[in-house]
Amino acid sequence: MTDLVTFGETMLRLSPPDNERIESTDEFEVRAAGAESNVAVAASRLGAEATWTSKLPDSPLGRRVVGELNQYGIGTDVILGEGRQGTYYLEHAGKPRGTNVVYDRADAAVTTARAEEFDHDLIGEADCFFTTGITPALSPTLRETTGKLLQAAKRAGTATAFDFNYRGKLWSEAEAEETLTALFGGIDLLVIAARDAREVLGYEGDPRQIAHKLGSAYEFDTVVVTRGARGALAWHDSVVHDHDAYETDTVDPIGTGDAFTGAFLARRLAGDDVPTALEYGAATAALKRTIPGDIALVTREEVEAVIADESGEISR
Repeated sequence: MTDLVTFGETMLRLSPPDNERIESTDEFEVRAAGAESNVAVAASRLGAEATWTSKLPDSPLGRRVVGELNQYGIGTDVILGEGRQGTYYLEHAGKPRGTNVVYDRADAAVTTARAEEFDHDLIGEADCFFTTGITPALSPTLRETTGKLLQAAKRAGTATAFDFNYRGKLWSEAEAEETLTALFGGIDLLVIAARDAREVLGYEGDPRQIAHKLGSAYEFDTVVVTRGARGALAWHDSVVHDHDAYETDTVDPIGTGDAFTGAFLARRLAGDDVPTALEYGAATAALKRTIPGDIALVTREEVEAVIADESGEISR
């Protein structure tokens, strides 16, 4: 039986080397990249049996995504159909230019995915089903599909976890608030950035107050509020647990939140308490920032070395 099933789009990420501009580079590095598959890989690295499910084009590009993700040790349950393979271009740079993302994911195969196409037994037999607020932002069909799959998980007694994950390049704050809060009744564990709670949902107060308010308003079992460089906290059983971020050198920040969430879920599924899961999540997020690409290719031993404050030394 699978511990964790995740659902959402995985794209191909194309990045110019050495902080070059997209418009002038003559080569791109190519990697698989998607929030839900990132979470699956991080969870797998921290001990969970994880499967990512989605819809991809029946093409070399779609097969490239599946092949790469399988290399990382997760299961893939993919519908192959018509449509495009979603991509995004990532242009790295420091201040003042900053890192820029250019999406090219219109008419991707996943935007046509219907709940009836997926294996509901796979979801029903899992301990946890996870998706994010990115998925319903991609098409009206996926808004319906996301809700139906969450409902299917709840009917089967599978725990549900959801990362709010607002993306301003995909939809407006008003659209996100209306659509995502309508899903909250089917969610047991919510992950949300403090910034999104304030700017999209209109919550006021510090992260601890936000976590209490969300937990009370929607009867979540657990609310995790992330605070960027200040770490994260989790509200559970009306108690707030807090953990600072670990110090890290940043090579690539993309996927840091997914690494945190995957590790947190893995350790909760393994029976760890909330403070321990926060500790593993924070350490995995710190390691991810040292790794190029979206995916946290870490080991549990590395994560535990960060927790024990043994990282940064030369491994001989």
